Amino acid sequence: MEYTRKDFLLAAGATASVVALPGCSSLVTRVAAPAVPARLSEVEVAPDLRRALNRIAFGPRPEDLTRVQEIGLDAYVEEQLAPERLDEGVGCRLRLGLLDTLDLDADDAKDWETSNYPEVGRGVAATDLQRACVIRAVYSPRQLYEVMVDFWTNHFNVSQLKAECSWLKTVDDRVIRRHAMGRFRDLLGASAHSAAMLFYLDNAKNRKRDEDGGAEPNENYARELLELHTLGVHGGYTLKDIQEVARCFTGWSYKAGFQWRPGDFAFHADQHDDGPKVVLGVPIPGGQGLRDGEQVLDVIARHPSTARFLARKLVRRFITDDPEPALVERIAGVFRRTDGDIRQTLAALLHAPEFRQGTVRKLKRPLEYVVSALRITSANTDAGGVLNHLERMGQLPYKWPMPDGYPDRATPWLSGLLWRWNFALDLVEGRVEGTAVPLEEITKAAGDDPKTALQRLAHLVTGTRLPEPIATQMAASAQTSASAGTITAAAVSQWLALLLSVPGFQRR
Repeated sequence: MEYTRKDFLLAAGATASVVALPGCSSLVTRVAAPAVPARLSEVEVAPDLRRALNRIAFGPRPEDLTRVQEIGLDAYVEEQLAPERLDEGVGCRLRLGLLDTLDLDADDAKDWETSNYPEVGRGVAATDLQRACVIRAVYSPRQLYEVMVDFWTNHFNVSQLKAECSWLKTVDDRVIRRHAMGRFRDLLGASAHSAAMLFYLDNAKNRKRDEDGGAEPNENYARELLELHTLGVHGGYTLKDIQEVARCFTGWSYKAGFQWRPGDFAFHADQHDDGPKVVLGVPIPGGQGLRDGEQVLDVIARHPSTARFLARKLVRRFITDDPEPALVERIAGVFRRTDGDIRQTLAALLHAPEFRQGTVRKLKRPLEYVVSALRITSANTDAGGVLNHLERMGQLPYKWPMPDGYPDRATPWLSGLLWRWNFALDLVEGRVEGTAVPLEEITKAAGDDPKTALQRLAHLVTGTRLPEPIATQMAASAQTSASAGTITAAAVSQWLALLLSVPGFQRR
């Protein structure tokens, strides 16, 4: 069941006037605040378990570390592979219910996005979707599902920066979410029919060649479909294949303006090149109309290069920046045998010895870093102020301008570490708007002895204990600001800012 803003207000016994109250959002975060354990655990968590929680999930919550230790990694993986059996959680639903545009169709989302009314403002639909991305990543128990939504969002990138995509992406996000753990062919087809994708990669302007030899078919979508969505740049296609695929997708567009259900897919037969074509050596008969594009999607979804390309990207996301060819081939084999079943392909990857035993650490991208910091500190957030920090770090959701999506290698992100340190400090000192870390509760859970408390915090955040000389020095400095031999929230704040900035927390 999905809660809306209206559902929440009715359940709270509020009147319609409450919608305008500034305290409505803070009330939700207080009601659905994440719990801080009564005592921070000192139980050692196996490195493979912590690594898994940093890759299958957007980092662990304090209680996740204990729970996964108890049930085992295999059980956790199987649980996450079946997100439909996991409740989204009241905390997640209530926060999403405060966002007005997530379930709107394209036409209504456009009204919100382009509104000139002061009480509404402009850009609401785009911002709501960005906030929802952060809220789901922080609070949803369906962590692997949210990781895969992020994965496919980048794979089928549509940037809100391009005109109509600022509201069409609201609908396109639901396309990604619907198929994120299903069959790749279904996801590929849904993306090909998405108004956001058709506009972003210009296929809405793709028409057959003019009889007088003027305009040619638009090849933008055809090129990215082969290079970025399926076969990969070295997947074995030629310039002629791009041209033939573009011909197959002529006439694929979406309804706009005053048409019934604007934003829905539309096929314009009069703009389609209905002649025979050949794509990757496969004949495409003439006279098929819409079926031309569908046949192309069938061919490329099952092409060996597509299996290999996707397997390499998945291995890069979950294991290492430099995938081993043997592992890529194994995962690609599962993809082919299961006809592109994403869930079964993930199961093979997450049960692979390379995932369980690998020691290579990947650098968290900004979104992963910020969300993992919010999760490990049991922070309350409405995600509004968090977006400002993500923008400074270079990974504001849905804002990557190029079709290839945000990079998933360390090198592009190394220059932005200063912004991460600033975020860590702002987070624990309460300077991120709409976000609060429960420092008093964390301080109490850490215990009274400064050195013991510091090591508990280090164990919570990084999974390791600090070297003894460093721990002694840091604990001694905290004692000078303590009273009656107990540490203060100010000391815990300083320690957390440092621990959230160390390399051990920056990596997944």
